[in-house]
Amino acid sequence: MKIRGLMMDPVTSMPIVILKDVGSSSVLPIWVGIYEANAIALEIEKVSTPRPMTHDLIKTLLVGLDAGIRKVVVNELKEDTFFAVIWVERAGELISVDSRPSDALALALRLDCPIYVDDSVLKSAKNATTVSDKVNTNAELKRYLENLGDEDLGRYKM
Repeated sequence: MKIRGLMMDPVTSMPIVILKDVGSSSVLPIWVGIYEANAIALEIEKVSTPRPMTHDLIKTLLVGLDAGIRKVVVNELKEDTFFAVIWVERAGELISVDSRPSDALALALRLDCPIYVDDSVLKSAKNATTVSDKVNTNAELKRYLENLGDEDLGRYKM
């Protein structure tokens, strides 16, 4: 998956990260908090801050410890909440770290590592009800997200 962009939910005014499968037309919207969206947007736009933000600090720590992130995986959707795992590699050892998807995605952008979504999450998300009043069914939501243009994503397009 790649981060296609960020947009605002027209009903809840909450940010949505749009993930798109590079090999198909599958998309996955993940609602995130405002601060988490800001951390992702700062990296998308390559904005540097006067002091390190949390995800920049984590990147610096990992690099300093001669560790890296092999991949991040959005691995579960339970009761409308997404879960993720960050796979940290150090000295040939892989360590899984539980994470919010927004934090995992913010780190993946900073460390240029692959983003994956379990098939079970994609299937569960397709069956979930939508909160947007722009679309009434999951099929409409999927079509809406697949047909988003750069102008729909505002300044956060990838």
